[in-house]
Amino acid sequence: MKINNKYLKRSLFVVVVFMLVAFSAPTSERYFEIAKNLDIFATLFKEVNTFYVDGVEPEKLIEKGISGMLESLDPYTSFIPEDDIEDYRTMTTGQYGGIGAIVGRRRSQNVVMLPYEGFPAHKSGLKAGDVILEIDGIDVTGKNTSEVSKLLKGQAGTDLKVKIERMKSEEPIDVAITREKITIDNVPYYGMIDDEIGYIKLSDFTTGAGREVQKAFEALKEQGLKKLIFDLRDNPGGLLTEAVNVSNIFVPKGSDIVSTKGKVKDWNKTYKALNNPVDTEIPVAVLTSRRSASASEIVAGVIQDYDRGILVGQKTFGKGLVQATRPLTYNAQLKITTAKYYIPSGRCIQALDYSNRDENGSVGAIPDSLKIAFKTQRGRTVYDGGGVDPDILVDTKQYAPITISLMGRNHIFDYATIFYYNQDEVKSARDFEVSDAQYDEFVAWLADKEYDYTTRVERDIEDLIASAKKEKYYEAIDDQIVALQNKVMHNKEADLQKFKEEVKQMMKEEIVGRYFYQKGIVEASFSDDAELEAAVKALKDEKKYNELLTDTNSEASTSEKDDEKE
Repeated sequence: MKINNKYLKRSLFVVVVFMLVAFSAPTSERYFEIAKNLDIFATLFKEVNTFYVDGVEPEKLIEKGISGMLESLDPYTSFIPEDDIEDYRTMTTGQYGGIGAIVGRRRSQNVVMLPYEGFPAHKSGLKAGDVILEIDGIDVTGKNTSEVSKLLKGQAGTDLKVKIERMKSEEPIDVAITREKITIDNVPYYGMIDDEIGYIKLSDFTTGAGREVQKAFEALKEQGLKKLIFDLRDNPGGLLTEAVNVSNIFVPKGSDIVSTKGKVKDWNKTYKALNNPVDTEIPVAVLTSRRSASASEIVAGVIQDYDRGILVGQKTFGKGLVQATRPLTYNAQLKITTAKYYIPSGRCIQALDYSNRDENGSVGAIPDSLKIAFKTQRGRTVYDGGGVDPDILVDTKQYAPITISLMGRNHIFDYATIFYYNQDEVKSARDFEVSDAQYDEFVAWLADKEYDYTTRVERDIEDLIASAKKEKYYEAIDDQIVALQNKVMHNKEADLQKFKEEVKQMMKEEIVGRYFYQKGIVEASFSDDAELEAAVKALKDEKKYNELLTDTNSEASTSEKDDEKE
């Protein structure tokens, strides 16, 4: 069987790389082990390519082999083939050529979920709820969102035509759009919560994050800012340099921000605050969640280690690993974990130990018994290994199964579209509320819609029945189980009333997004935000705020729920 020489060279590139590593091995034994296994790999590939019953694609086969090898290390070390380089650049820079809209797959249709305000999709008149039928004459009905995204993206300045289906329009509409260089804002929203408390939401750490936060902070100070809520919830992190820049806004020039330590000693480095801060005195409350990771944890950790502010929310994700990209041949790249980072107190917040796996290949969280205590600048006790603990712990909001079902089946999204085309305006994102009459209309509209769901209790009962049957006990407890099922069986109509306020809040945010886009969604969420409420409460209580920053006997975590009981 003949194969393309280009693919063969690319496929065997991994062998060449490892041979180079082998020649630099410190011992002859290590050299032999590497050379032996690479020889086995090369001959195995040759035999599979020659004799396997069906044709094989060398490129895909080797990529799977590379992926399998890297998966044994950690989730952050990965191979980036040439075809995926543009997506990787978009992720790290926040820039791409396109139309500036979120597109999702809904009931076998590609739907505009949210156009970004001020970008080509918005300026050309695309609206949330529009169904995309064609892009430049190509029918996209059967294409997935990734394929649609590639058709929408392109060089800035180029034109495209999108055919859409829109509610209340009898015929499809052709929309002409000129692509632009899209730069996704790291700070999608900032504003004043009240006369003295400002709010900044940071969603990413791509290029310019520090500059954007500084600009927002300075603008709020001009509006009378006296205290700040800095929202890092669900922020997945990004560029290490931007974590340094953001931290520098709050701490003095020359302060240690983060240190990196890895195998290559020459790469070990301590990053310091290089610029004058915007402010080192204003009280700050940083909002964190379980999905705040990496660069967000550096910033949160810096704020906590220097006692610059308080953390409110949940323990962060626990990613204390640093990645670097290394160029490979054929324009591919390797994203590889090169070091661990350490925040000013000296702690590393990495939660999982990827260097030690059990016999099944699984890794576990670092046990509490192995965690080490460190001290903040004022002497508060903090711990490594497992994320950054908040100073005020607020439980994660748990949505009712009916709310999850209505969102997952897009009924709230679809109703918001209907609402938009039947109501000309909504005066304010913050003040808008779904009235009881509007909610009743929504409930009536749901009458012929499918939104069934199974509650956790119902699933537990099903597991109990399966176990009872397996262990031959079911007949003995049959009557009791049936009685229990009847007692806990959910009623959709009853749940719509029981969880009315929760569903109304989701409706509010979706509807407001139609009129005020991303900024409106953020403002609409303020009225039902437990972490935000806890932060406002702490900032307004100067005594409590100062106690949290000076209590050297605490473990830097107090429960908002416990405060209420006291």
